[in-house]
Amino acid sequence: MRWYLKQDPDEKTVAHLQEVLGVNAIIARLLAQRDISSYDEAKQFFRPSLADLHDPFLMADMAKAVHRIIQAIETHQSILVFGDYDVDGTTSVALMYSYLRHLGAEVDTYIPDRYNEGYGISYQGIDYAIQHGIKLIVALDCGIKSIEHIEYAKRHGVDFIICDHHLPGDSIPEAIAVLDPKRIDCAYPYKELCGCGVGFKLIQAVHTTLGEPFETIQPYLDLVATAIAADVVPITGENRVLAHYGLQVINSNPRPGLKALMQLYNLNTYTMSDIVFKLAPKINAAGRIEHGNFTVHLLTEETDEAANKTVEKIVRINEERKSLDQGITEEALKQIVDKKLINSKSTVVYSPSWHKGVIGIVASRLIDTYYRPTIVFTDSGEHLAASARSVKNFDIYQALEACSEHLIQFGGHMYAAGLTIKKENLEAFSQKFEEVVTNTINETDLIPEIEIDLKLKFSDITDKFLRILKQFEPFGPGNPSPCFLSKDVFDTGYAKQAGGQGEHLKMTLKQRRVTGFKFSAIGFNLGNQYEGVREKRSFDVIYSIEENNWRNKTTIQLQIKDMQLSW
Repeated sequence: MRWYLKQDPDEKTVAHLQEVLGVNAIIARLLAQRDISSYDEAKQFFRPSLADLHDPFLMADMAKAVHRIIQAIETHQSILVFGDYDVDGTTSVALMYSYLRHLGAEVDTYIPDRYNEGYGISYQGIDYAIQHGIKLIVALDCGIKSIEHIEYAKRHGVDFIICDHHLPGDSIPEAIAVLDPKRIDCAYPYKELCGCGVGFKLIQAVHTTLGEPFETIQPYLDLVATAIAADVVPITGENRVLAHYGLQVINSNPRPGLKALMQLYNLNTYTMSDIVFKLAPKINAAGRIEHGNFTVHLLTEETDEAANKTVEKIVRINEERKSLDQGITEEALKQIVDKKLINSKSTVVYSPSWHKGVIGIVASRLIDTYYRPTIVFTDSGEHLAASARSVKNFDIYQALEACSEHLIQFGGHMYAAGLTIKKENLEAFSQKFEEVVTNTINETDLIPEIEIDLKLKFSDITDKFLRILKQFEPFGPGNPSPCFLSKDVFDTGYAKQAGGQGEHLKMTLKQRRVTGFKFSAIGFNLGNQYEGVREKRSFDVIYSIEENNWRNKTTIQLQIKDMQLSW
């Protein structure tokens, strides 16, 4: 693990922030590292306001989309809400379906089958609309590259509104409206919305046109915050505002489906991290193992009783998902060894029996062991389908573009993608991908890195400091939870291994030459450090600071990310 201490911010900026905000140098430095340099910027950061949301009509084609939706409602045309089977897609569908129903629209939903239809807009979905006399499809979290599908729909008298956030290709589908802030010709000021975020901007625009107050659509932000967290988009700008107010809804009056999921955990308050690691895997599980319709049903249930029954099914599905991904991960790790891929710069593995719904999770698990760009293939009809995951600083989407002669199709982001190839091209693709990675990746990027914001003394960690630090939330990409380095610490004799196999490490830490400050600490997957710790040897730690609530008592706890013996 590489430790990387961020560069000191500009001292004049730090001094200015200290003066105008009345904060200490540590807080001022953390703000400056987040490109905050003035009182107004700090106010916007600490106090996100709904007034900071952009006018939705700044997005290209928004007026056309609003006009077509209102026209459909007024003429009693049925609308089909179409979305992908992951969290962003299913929350988007639930959002749009719930809102259109609220307006009295005749509305239906469609989630493609992961195995029979694959990702994105499908001909089966369009045929469903044709067979049911539906003249308008609103596609969410997909569609920006579905040029042939949109042409097919158009020939059959079906209009499309696309709400996407992925990078467009060389041309834009000829839909009634294509809402995507990443369009080159789109002047929308914020480019990092998730699919559900784009969907929310559409309902905001419809709502504004109908002359309704914003407060009546604010409850939908629980879905938007869930999608922002799960889709790992930056928690900056407009996303920060949407996430902030979405968390307020989640923690005060969540919809029955989310409430039922939240009751599985004994938490007083939910954070973005809780959504990522607790709620999102269960929301995702249905689309991975059974069908994304389960998730849409959960998120649109109107009673607690119905939601609780749906959650029971989803919990069972998630248990199956966990069993599958554990078994496949073990097989894939063995394959890496057997095929002598340990010293490669990339990982490409394949088995016809692996479950398509969990190969993305497996790819991430493999990176935990072999830190390098990773692709996991399995059978998908007559072709092979794969999920690709990357490491920090390496654009796997560009790498796949360089291998495009071997691909049927691909799509995704810098750090995650999906692809399809012919079976006979697997070996050629694997060789080409390894060649591309070898020629383009920096050697240092093959070593996991922890970014450290600042060095701290334990005496800097006070209740007041934590209270201010909590106002930096919500955390996520673009605004990560601050990571600190403290040197020359030791355990006071309370160290013990925790977890089923002693994989975690609990400690009570003090810092040499700093008296009066002692903190409990937990190091996940650091149980192998126990022997060195219990000898009271000095070591350096990287950690984040959090509240620990236990038996109605709240204390400061350090969550240890990594540790090294002091020399």
